[in-house]
Amino acid sequence: MKQVPVLLLFGFMNMIVCINNSNAQIPVAKTGTIERIENFASAFVTTRNIDVWLPESFNYHKKYAVLYMHDGQMLYDSVITWNKQSWNLDDVLDKLLKQQLIRDVIVVGIWNGGAKRHQDYFPQKPFEALTAIEQDTVTAQLQRLGRVKEKFIPVSDNYLKFIVKELKPLIDKKYPTYTNQKNTFIAGSSMGGLISMYAMCEYPQVFGGAACISTHWPGTFTLASNPMPDAFLQYLSSNLPSSKNHKIYFDCGDQTLDSMYPSIQKKVDALMQSKGFNKKHWLTKFFPGENHSEQAWNKRLNIPMEFLLKK
Repeated sequence: MKQVPVLLLFGFMNMIVCINNSNAQIPVAKTGTIERIENFASAFVTTRNIDVWLPESFNYHKKYAVLYMHDGQMLYDSVITWNKQSWNLDDVLDKLLKQQLIRDVIVVGIWNGGAKRHQDYFPQKPFEALTAIEQDTVTAQLQRLGRVKEKFIPVSDNYLKFIVKELKPLIDKKYPTYTNQKNTFIAGSSMGGLISMYAMCEYPQVFGGAACISTHWPGTFTLASNPMPDAFLQYLSSNLPSSKNHKIYFDCGDQTLDSMYPSIQKKVDALMQSKGFNKKHWLTKFFPGENHSEQAWNKRLNIPMEFLLKK
């Protein structure tokens, strides 16, 4: 069974680092504008910045769909990210908007919680469904790589409460948005892919679509003696929302951290088919030769964006 070499994890573990304070630089957008909600104080999660992207054509007299995205500090400006890479999300959406391939949309980039990222993004109910021994196994796998020191306890239910009960009401009040499920989407990569899946399953009345890019199905960093992939599959089987009014996108490559994903994604795809999802509401893509990085995700980002936001 595959285990990720420690060197490959160096980049993944550095990805969690962020500084949530008033000195953090606001990203520079290539197109459109970015407005910051600084140090958002939540009753559910640690304080973090929110960077909201508004398209060039933004107009308060129009209404917009809303895309919530995780790891918000990595979305727009490679000059200020830790690895000098970004999704260049503004550029991708601008081109799709100008080609009239997607509906009008704003993006809410939610900064991750730094050292709390794994706990925030790890789907809580699948973990809690494990036996005590299985939970200890997950903890041990994360401890071996320094991801946690104490017993691992996911807090993703609170992270989703923060988005749904605190952040979304603020965004809907501050900006001219469509507030309904049909126009509310969520997306992310790696652990951000996992929490996007979990968000749509937990709040199907809120989110009409999710993009789960390079979804980190192992939860830890090994497939050996790892109970999480089966737990996630079991959770999905019981909690997938209706295929009639929800869209879900999955993808993965096969290099670096993504090398762990294809075998699990095939099982997820078989499950999606068994639950009645067809090409109108479900899209899965495999990108051989692609690795686990913002550069890789940028190259294919137009696909999930067009799929979710199609007019």
